[in-house]
Amino acid sequence: MLLAQLEAFSEVARLGNVSRAAEALSVTQPALTARLQGLERELGVDLFVRAARGMALTDAGRALLPYAQRAIAQVLEGQKAVDDLRLGKVGELFIAAAPAVSTYVLPTLLKSFQATHPQVRMGVRTGHTEEVLEMVLRREVHLGVGRPIQHPEAELIPVFDDELVLVVSRHHPFARRDRIRLQELADDRLILFDRASSYYELTSSLIRQAGVVPESVIEMDNVEAAKKMVIEGLGVALLPRMALLAELRARALRPVRVIGAPPVRRPIVAIRRTDAGMPMGPVADFLALLRRSRATG
Repeated sequence: MLLAQLEAFSEVARLGNVSRAAEALSVTQPALTARLQGLERELGVDLFVRAARGMALTDAGRALLPYAQRAIAQVLEGQKAVDDLRLGKVGELFIAAAPAVSTYVLPTLLKSFQATHPQVRMGVRTGHTEEVLEMVLRREVHLGVGRPIQHPEAELIPVFDDELVLVVSRHHPFARRDRIRLQELADDRLILFDRASSYYELTSSLIRQAGVVPESVIEMDNVEAAKKMVIEGLGVALLPRMALLAELRARALRPVRVIGAPPVRRPIVAIRRTDAGMPMGPVADFLALLRRSRATG
């Protein structure tokens, strides 16, 4: 039983005339007649009889009509639901994000997204990128945001690059200089954060490769604590730029260029299952907003 057959049946029942029903459906009369005959063969009954005023429903036709009408209505509702989803009007958006992204990128981004997608249901979960990847693979979220981790069932979509910036307090001697040599960090206290994060490894690797041994090291469990340590003059730190916007704007922290060290950047990617198909609706709109905001922010 095909939708086209039910539409032909429903229109003939409504109009009582095959020619007018064919015109309403934009098909030829022979094509519409063929659909009706096919439906009658499948059901094994006649659905219409010819009457003086056109086509009249048989008892079987009257029994079928409300079900045919409901089936057509359900299909139309389904088509509208897909269209609304494609246009981003309705649906769900569940995101898993690494801590720095969920703290410093998502709040402003999701506020903007919600303003243009008020009927989209949203949710956020936080974890290190390995955990984000697992949530994506288990289909607990529509997408993840974090550093690149290769997996055969995961698609990585580049969104922006973050940069590690050497920051010091405004009273630190480095704050009065435009740049320093990497080796000068050996005479200072280095503040690291979150041993489980890729930022920790990036900083440690840079220092090791340069053969620098800091005077001492303070390890904090999060970037906010590391920032406060630096602001209080307890050391210097290489911190992600995305986490520093407010402090740099207020000049509570001062950025210092490091000579003899390549820029330390970390790509941030969106993570989706490879079998999730082309992003559409809220997911596609969020990805576009993410790229746009970081390009202009």
